[in-house]
Amino acid sequence: MDDPFAPERNRMVQWQIEGRGVRDPRVLQAMREVRRHEFVPEVARALAYRDCPLAIGFGQTISQPYIVGWMSELLELQPGHRVLEVGAGCGYQTAVLARLCAEVFALERLDALTQMARANLERAGAANVQLRTGDGCLGWPEEAPFDAVLVAAASPMIPRALIEQLAPGGRLVIPLGSSEGQVMTRLSKDEQGETTREYLGEVAFVPLIPGEPG
Repeated sequence: MDDPFAPERNRMVQWQIEGRGVRDPRVLQAMREVRRHEFVPEVARALAYRDCPLAIGFGQTISQPYIVGWMSELLELQPGHRVLEVGAGCGYQTAVLARLCAEVFALERLDALTQMARANLERAGAANVQLRTGDGCLGWPEEAPFDAVLVAAASPMIPRALIEQLAPGGRLVIPLGSSEGQVMTRLSKDEQGETTREYLGEVAFVPLIPGEPG
């Protein structure tokens, strides 16, 4: 099927993502392939490849393309990996992850967004994704452990359940902080279960909200 947005998407990857230092060739290829314009509201499609987040409804946003590429690269994914994503939103980051690993288990707190993401992912052909509405702070214990965990919302601390569900040798990427300031953080767990953290730069995300999903 012809894709009139393909030139814009290629420029997005070249200038916004690779141009800012993302080097993983699998991540770059995934972002060339996933059609971001199909994950945003129709009124915003002309803006889909701009260097900014976009509103997707319900007070939520689709992340800036660079952030999606950067977080994906920080996970250091391999084709056989199983990934937990907290905060699926419209499903765009989910679709990118689905091209990089064996399985994605994606949680979204708002059921209306879960339904939106499911439709978007089906259209994108992401058959290796399981998606459900749930409290992201609790993770997905019955499917743990995960080789990687990506949290697409900011929290003042890393939920304990997510650390426990991370497999030895795995990586968890999350923006830590509040509306007053956040920093992208990567937690790595070694084979003995010990964890270390890297603080990688200031970011701005919607908050991670614990409790009963809506």
